[in-house]
Amino acid sequence: MNNFTGEIKREIMKNGLENACCKTAALSAFLRTTGSVIRAGDRYGFEFVTESEDVAAFFIEILEQLYGAELKVEQASTDIRRGRDRLVFSCLSDKSLYILGELGIAEREEGEIGFRLDVDQYIVENACCEVAWIKGAFLGSGSCTLPQMEEARSGYHLEIVFSNKFLADDCCRLLALHEVLARCVERKGAFVVYLKSRESISDFLHLVGAEGALRKLNRVADKKDEKNRINRVANCLQRNYDKSVVASVKQIRAIERIDEIVGLSALDPLLSAAAKARLADKEGSLKELAERLHVSKSCLNHRLRKLVKLAEELDGEE
Repeated sequence: MNNFTGEIKREIMKNGLENACCKTAALSAFLRTTGSVIRAGDRYGFEFVTESEDVAAFFIEILEQLYGAELKVEQASTDIRRGRDRLVFSCLSDKSLYILGELGIAEREEGEIGFRLDVDQYIVENACCEVAWIKGAFLGSGSCTLPQMEEARSGYHLEIVFSNKFLADDCCRLLALHEVLARCVERKGAFVVYLKSRESISDFLHLVGAEGALRKLNRVADKKDEKNRINRVANCLQRNYDKSVVASVKQIRAIERIDEIVGLSALDPLLSAAAKARLADKEGSLKELAERLHVSKSCLNHRLRKLVKLAEELDGEE
């Protein structure tokens, strides 16, 4: 997991879950995002996959506290290319089906066993359980990235991945109940609930109690805003400079044309002085020239525009 995702998850786990109902909701969401139902003969169980030993330990402890369940390590490997661990744990015992039922994943009707695709409302009956479910889902398949200052296209992004649209829609609904507005998109057969703005991610972090991560988000956002402000000012100055260069070139060409046709001595003394000042300092700013002539910028600009207009009229008479 990336560093910021890890910070959020560690903070969620550090804060813990106080009530059994919240632990049940978080565990249910975790298995819904990273787990699957398994079967051996007539016995049902479940397994889950995670990249984090800390996350695995967190939910294994909850399973032991709530149900006294023992999990078996099925696989522990490292993806060398991606640099990530892959840990697979399984639970296949006489308690497994009971646990799946308690977590709102399995249900028995008329002797038949079925599995829910959506969230059992009993699991999220209380507001605290709604938040715990969201925490469990993020611990299972959530990630969050912040803008990188050196990458212009990078931005804010938080997502939780689900295997079906029912769960994704329920996640959006639970977030909306706590005034966090998320969107859902299908990606490569999965359904992704995502947030793309600083404000919505801030609301999410506050909701799950990741205040340390929220402070980091605000620091990054402030730096990004300051960099954007500096860039806007620099771009504005550059545009103004470009416009002044174009105007200066136009003025110089006009004055040289007047000098060629009638001579600068034929001009009104004030216009003649403005023309000679511009020719004497072709790269000088309007402010610098105005100060030398002891006139205002607007006055000098008016005289230079008159010179440009005069040059156009002289060209028209030829």
